[in-house]
Amino acid sequence: MTDLAAWIERTFDHRPADLADWERALTHASRGDTHYERLEFLGDRVLGLSMAEWLFETFPEEPEGALSKRFNALVAGVTCAEVARDIGVPAHLRLGKQARDDGASDSDNILGDVMEALLGALYRDAGLEPARAVVRRLWAARLHADAAAPQHPKSALQEWAAANQRKAPVYEVVERSGPGHAPRFKVRAEIAKLADATAEGGSKQEAETAAAKALLALVNVPKPKKRRKG
Repeated sequence: MTDLAAWIERTFDHRPADLADWERALTHASRGDTHYERLEFLGDRVLGLSMAEWLFETFPEEPEGALSKRFNALVAGVTCAEVARDIGVPAHLRLGKQARDDGASDSDNILGDVMEALLGALYRDAGLEPARAVVRRLWAARLHADAAAPQHPKSALQEWAAANQRKAPVYEVVERSGPGHAPRFKVRAEIAKLADATAEGGSKQEAETAAAKALLALVNVPKPKKRRKG
């Protein structure tokens, strides 16, 4: 058995019938025309269905809005990237030299996409039930990490602005850098006539989320209590 096949069996509790899809799931476009993007498309849906079903069963008293918040946090690219690192995906990535030199093996965007592609490969090789079982095992600690449904930073900032009679936050890309396969975005989030914050990320959405979180920390500082006289 090859090292890759042994890793797949150990990590996904499944002996691969054919390594072709698995190799493709781990291959970046910088290596040529055969890469992970189609399997990522499939795996995204496998993860989405598995996670939605799991949340529906686990939190029977929560309304749709709360379930959506949990869902969005658990299937986010950065979460998928964390899972990918947990299971050792970076050591098995197939990258072109330039992409590797540019640090693509530690890119949240790439690792998150590859994690979804691996779920797509598992689905094609073994079916939905093994894929569902893997999602529940690899995401188990994260499912219960928050007692309450987590609030996305952009939504939280929007709600804060509305509650404090402020205009809605505005996001602006102030800089884009890096190669095409590993871009970096710098985004400024601003609440007019109040405050702004800048943050970076591997995608526009990731940078906007980080900027919203930073700005929320600035504006949502509790006011100091007045000292009592006497």
